[in-house]
Amino acid sequence: MTPPPAVLALLAALALAGCSPAAPPPATPSATPPSAGSTVKTSEFSTLDAAGVDAIRDSMTARLDMRSGTLQKAAVRLTDDSFGPEINTRDTGKISLTIAGPSGDISAETDRIRFNTTQSRPDFREVTYFLTASSLEEYIGLIRDGVAKYGIDPDSAEEWISSTEGNPGTKSDFSITSGTSTGLEVNYDLRYDGSKDTQVIIVHVHPLA
Repeated sequence: MTPPPAVLALLAALALAGCSPAAPPPATPSATPPSAGSTVKTSEFSTLDAAGVDAIRDSMTARLDMRSGTLQKAAVRLTDDSFGPEINTRDTGKISLTIAGPSGDISAETDRIRFNTTQSRPDFREVTYFLTASSLEEYIGLIRDGVAKYGIDPDSAEEWISSTEGNPGTKSDFSITSGTSTGLEVNYDLRYDGSKDTQVIIVHVHPLA
């Protein structure tokens, strides 16, 4: 039986157009698997909220960002009315501390870090850490290291060193003229007591006025 004319017309149109198989739908891109050993990118700088302090204690490392000249509370996940933590690890060892300044880094091994501010400041007025030495020779090495790295006044430092080497059993509280070569003011506050086994330098780091 002959197909109806409408069907014949449709078949003719298909023959003229050519019948090719339908193209397969484009493949959905699959997520590229991470390379072996890759890690999630995180900030290189420490925070000072509870989780951040725990991380500092666990890793025994701290890196603070003062490249702008200040340490802003918001940048370390603290509210503007916060006073900041005191981090004390004297029972567990020393923290490798780095403070990134506008024109250089400050670095130290310390077991105590403090932050000075008020409730009305959005930043910290001062970061303080403590250096310790078990001998006068080691203590002098710390002082000269600060002179070389931070621009602390060498004449002021050497005058104190010469005086103390001549009388190592003395007791002395002396603040060496600050250095500013990192773009921050670094002050070494010497707390020396020749009758004690451990000598202390209190290092004050301020924004430049």
